[in-house]
Formats: sequence, C-alpha cells, structure tokens
Amino acid sequence: MIEEDIPAALNGERLDRVVSLITQCSRSDAAALVAAGGASIDGEVQHSGKLRLREGQRVSVDETALPLPERPQADASVVFELVYSDDHLIVINKPAGLVVHPGAGNPDGTLVNGLLAVFPEIADVGEPHRPGIVHRLDVGTSGLLAVARTQRAYHALVDALASRDVGRVYRALVWGHLANPVGVVDAPIGRDHRDPMRMSVVVDGKPARTRYRVLHEYRTPTEVSALECRLETGRTHQIRVHLSAIGHPVVGDGHYGGTRVAVSTPRPFLHAAALELLHPVTGEALEFHAPLPDDLAAVEAQLGD
Repeated sequence: MIEEDIPAALNGERLDRVVSLITQCSRSDAAALVAAGGASIDGEVQHSGKLRLREGQRVSVDETALPLPERPQADASVVFELVYSDDHLIVINKPAGLVVHPGAGNPDGTLVNGLLAVFPEIADVGEPHRPGIVHRLDVGTSGLLAVARTQRAYHALVDALASRDVGRVYRALVWGHLANPVGVVDAPIGRDHRDPMRMSVVVDGKPARTRYRVLHEYRTPTEVSALECRLETGRTHQIRVHLSAIGHPVVGDGHYGGTRVAVSTPRPFLHAAALELLHPVTGEALEFHAPLPDDLAAVEAQLGD
C-alpha cells in the first residue's frame, strides 16, 4: 500500500493522474486500478478517476489492484556487459541510456529483455514484470547492477538491501568545491511539493543518507569536484537530490540544476563504480568494480588543476 498526502502542486488534479504519478504506471492502468477499488481518499474507497483532489488529502493506493502487465519477452539485440554470473547471482555493467525494466513509455528494449535472452530462467524470479531485478539505476546512469538468478537469491538480496548490507559506491562530478573533504548528507527525500515530477529534500519525505568523499578538486576550466558517494539508503534520484540540496549538483544533471556551459557532458556525470555484497547463497564476500565509461572519462580528461 502506498500512501501520499496531496501537496499544493497536485491540488485540483484528477485521482487517476495522481495514481499514475505515484505508482509510475500508465494513465489507463491507473484508471483501471481506481475502477477496481484500489484507491481511497482519506480512508474512503473511490471508483472514479475523474475525482479532483485537494491539498492535504491522503491518497492510499493498493498496487496489487493494478492490471497484470504482460510478461517481458527476450530480446537478444539489447546489449549489456556481463561482469559476473553463477547459478544464483548475475552482476552486469549497465550502459547509460538503457532502461532497467519495462514500464510506462518503455514497453520493451530494456535490460530485462536482454537478460531474458541470456538467462531465460529468471522469468520466474521476483516480480513478473521485472524478473530478477532487486535494485535499479536511472536510465542516464551507468554501472554495476546485481540481478537474482533464483528465487532464493532474490529474497536474500532484497533482504540485504533493506538491511543496508549491500555497498553501492558511485563516482560523481559536481559543481564547485565542497567545504569538507568527507561528509554525510542526511535528509529525507520525497516528491517536490511544487513540482511532483521531481524528487526533493522535504520534511515529510522518507529517510535518506548519502556519504561522500572528495577524490579530486579541479579548477580549470571551472571549479568542479570528483566525488565518491556511498548510498546508505536507496531513494529515487537520491545522490542527485542530495548533492543538489547542498549546493553541488551533479554536472550535466539538468533535472536538478546541474547543466552549465563551462563543462559539457553527454549525460549526468554519475556512475555506479563499485558493488559490495555477501553472496546470497554461499555468504562469500564479493566485490565488483567498473571503471568510468569512455564518455565520462573523456569529460574528466579535459579538466585540470
């Protein structure tokens, strides 16, 4: 069950649009969920998606009432780098631009479609519409992603992520020089009260913590810093939101104030560079690393002290 208090930005919006927004499903699926009795306002079940909402109302959505999506199909044309695989675990290096799993606006051509072509047995692992997937990367973010190959591994990895026993380390390039060489951003993240299409640091958000360490400070052609960021939680756009909130947005991240003329980058400069976990079945300590991809390495090569 998902519960959201309606912010000022959504005052007057239709119930089906709000359901679509908070579940990230299509508008038609949201309307079907409402019609099936899967949404309530202030505890009262509603059946009309046309109902207009008011600021402060609480919307509760039962995701299990969503229409069952079609199972994704195998697609051998989807390219990704396989870093590691055994009978239970897969680790891949996702390229930027590749969506992790099918969803509204991306019915196919995703990483999941490519994985099914190589590992068809994951079709019955985890959730049917995103088999094997235990965590995600934004479409514009490259780097390491763990995938469960068996149901046993799936449950173990989901539990490890929930208990913060998986180390996820990112490389980022941000605007400016930070006051402290190491630090923690501990600030709740939720939907922006003024723009519900963005995430933001908000008082009523979910707890979120990001540790960072400055790797290098550059001064030409402008002041930017290379950071190592370690997730302690896994909120949507967490690193991007936290770094923007402290005044150092990710270079190239137009969504959170990171687009400027001085340094040009083809995408947000964010890469999942390391993954640390215990094997979901054997318990063996595993550590994987992925170097900066060529597009981001080329950007950093143009910077100087």
